[in-house]
Amino acid sequence: MKGKTIMSNREKYAQIFKDVFGVNDSELNEKFNFKEVEKWDSFAHLTLISELETTFDVMFETEDILHYGGYLNGMDILKRYGVEF
Repeated sequence: MKGKTIMSNREKYAQIFKDVFGVNDSELNEKFNFKEVEKWDSFAHLTLISELETTFDVMFETEDILHYGGYLNGMDILKRYGVEF
């Protein structure tokens, strides 16, 4: 029986962005934010937030949802909820 691969929080985080936005790892950097990514519309934003909340078992405050604007700043927001990267 093969063991299940355990993903790190950083890998889980990246996978959510890849799934929601259809991108690869090389695109996930400081430039990956709502101003630069055409696919980052309101639907994608809500999908992203929902996936993050489910995966990391958190419930974002409204202010954090509104200010969740990029790949890197998102990790800082999640750190405030106790998620370690």
